[in-house]
Amino acid sequence: MRAAVPDRLSDMLTRLKLTGIRDQLDGLLDEAGRQELNLRETLVMLCEREIARKDERRIEMTLKLARFPFVRDLSGFDFAAQPSIDPKQVRELAGARWIANGENVLLLGPPGVGKTHLAVALGREAIIAGHSVQFVAATAVVAQLAKSYSEGRLEERLAQFAKPKLLIIDELGYLLFEPNAAHLFFQLVSRRYEKGAILLTSNRSIGEWGTVFGDPVVATAILDRLLHHGHVITIRGNSYRLKEKRRSGLCKSLLQPKQSRRKKHERCPNHRKPLARNGAMDGPLARGLLHTGNTRGQFLMSSRG
Repeated sequence: MRAAVPDRLSDMLTRLKLTGIRDQLDGLLDEAGRQELNLRETLVMLCEREIARKDERRIEMTLKLARFPFVRDLSGFDFAAQPSIDPKQVRELAGARWIANGENVLLLGPPGVGKTHLAVALGREAIIAGHSVQFVAATAVVAQLAKSYSEGRLEERLAQFAKPKLLIIDELGYLLFEPNAAHLFFQLVSRRYEKGAILLTSNRSIGEWGTVFGDPVVATAILDRLLHHGHVITIRGNSYRLKEKRRSGLCKSLLQPKQSRRKKHERCPNHRKPLARNGAMDGPLARGLLHTGNTRGQFLMSSRG
C-alpha cells in the first residue's frame, strides 16, 4: 500500500492540474523539512510554487501569442537619450491600470526614437499583469481588414481584433490610407472604444492625421475616440539607429557627396535658375525633402501632395 502512495499522490496532483507541485514534490518537501515548516506553512510554500509555475507558463504562452517583433523591456530603454520622455509617466503606464480601464496610449515621434521599443516593453508589462496582448503593424491591420471586407468576413475580423485586452498598432503614418481603408480602421477603433485598450505608435503628429487617412472627417472621428480616454507621449529626439553612425562619422560621409553635388551647377544661358547635374531635383519639392531629412513618411506625403 505504501509503495502505491507516491503514484496515487502524483495522479491526484495531475487531476487537480497541480503539475508544478507534482514535478517538484520531493525537492519541495525536503526544503520544507530543512526550514522546519509546519503543515500550514508547507502548504503555503507548495501553493506559492504552483502559482509561480502557472504564471511562468502563462507569460511564456501569452508572449508567443502577442507576436512581438523582438524582445524589449523598460530596463533596456535609455531615458537619458530621450529627455522629452517623462520616465515617471512611462512607469505609471507599466502598471497597466490604463489597460484595465480600456484607455489608449499614443506614442508619437520621428523614426528611430524608441516608439516601438516602448510599445513592446509596455506590452510585456501588460502580459505580466495578466492581460492578453496582440502586436500588429498598421499596414497589416489595414490589409487584413480590407481582405476580410472583400470576402464578406469583416465582422469576424473585427471580432478577432476586439479580443485582446491590449491591441498594439505599430507604425501608423508611414503609408497613407485609401479612403475605404480609413473607414475600416475607424470601425476597428469604434469596436474597441471604452472596451479594449489601444497602444498606437506613429511618426506623424496628430495634426497630420487628416493627410494620413485621406479624410479629415474620418481622422477627427478616430482621434475623438482615441483621445477621449488617452495618454499622448510625444518623443522629440535623435534616432537611436543613427547614433553610433554619427559618432563614427559615417552619416557625415554619406551626406558629404550630396552637399558637394548641390554646389556643382550648370547655368542655362537664358535662365537665372541653376540646373542640377545628373537629373537631380530642384525647386520646392527638393528643398522640402532636404529640410525634412527625407523621412519615408514625409516623402510619401510630399509625393502624394
